[in-house]
Amino acid sequence: MTPTDEKAANAFFHALSDSTRRDILRRVLAGEHSVTALAEHYPMSFAAVQKHVAVLERSGLVTKRRSGRESLASGDVEAVRAVATMLAEFEDVWRGRVEGIDALLARDDTTDGTS
Repeated sequence: MTPTDEKAANAFFHALSDSTRRDILRRVLAGEHSVTALAEHYPMSFAAVQKHVAVLERSGLVTKRRSGRESLASGDVEAVRAVATMLAEFEDVWRGRVEGIDALLARDDTTDGTS
């Protein structure tokens, strides 16, 4: 992983580490929402929701645009796919390790004299 990839991974996982941000991401992946409308769903101040959206935006998982006085947020499907790809790479490493352990166990079974 390059330093740029590492920085992006850190931003993704930081953004996804909070349940409110994950919920906001689910909502904006389903369709564009104003930050005002998003704030109505959470027992926190409008400013707190704005900060959550800003973290998601910095990570690249959400994009914002202005429409008059409203700030509209949308989920970035390609960024979510990048996170999924990263997680799949981790799973591949893990599966390789499990397969290696299975191979060692199978080899031990054939060399211990019980076969």
